[in-house]
Amino acid sequence: MRSYRHSLKALRDIALANTLEKNPDLASISRELGAIIHRDASVLADGMADLRQRNRGFERWLLGRRGRPGVSVLVMAWPPGYTTPSHDHAGLWGIELSLYGALEVESWSRESTAQAWQLRGRDWLGPGDSTWFDADVPYMHRCRNLSRHETALTLHIYGGDLEDYATYEESESEPYWQSQPQRARIAGPLRV
Repeated sequence: MRSYRHSLKALRDIALANTLEKNPDLASISRELGAIIHRDASVLADGMADLRQRNRGFERWLLGRRGRPGVSVLVMAWPPGYTTPSHDHAGLWGIELSLYGALEVESWSRESTAQAWQLRGRDWLGPGDSTWFDADVPYMHRCRNLSRHETALTLHIYGGDLEDYATYEESESEPYWQSQPQRARIAGPLRV
């Protein structure tokens, strides 16, 4: 019988093995990871129940990391109704997949830092569904757990360590979004 640790290890190993080039095929990686999540959804949900405790708050857990080229693999816990501020990813590419629960991802992009952010769209992610973004396009998004009662879990793969990033708040005057530098925190490692 497959355990959730075997599933997490498979997800981590696929993420690390398929990101050896500077611009990996994010769509193909997302499909491969999504197939494992679809197959093992109940095992992952049961095995990671402790991360879904209601009073833990938003947390980031390190599942794996590689130096060159830089890649980090994280699991995030989203409390019921939790919404992130609009934020960027410090120029990194990224993949985000739902492991448990449902997330809404509202995305913006812009041609250059001199131009205004343009709403690109919204994605709704259930277990195995994903969204991704490239490193070469200025990108920000806002994520929201759609449940008022359940903690959602997601898998994130980034083209480096997401330590410093910026959050954005809409304003009435140009440039219409004010940025604030932020520092990402990791709650700890996930052992597989």
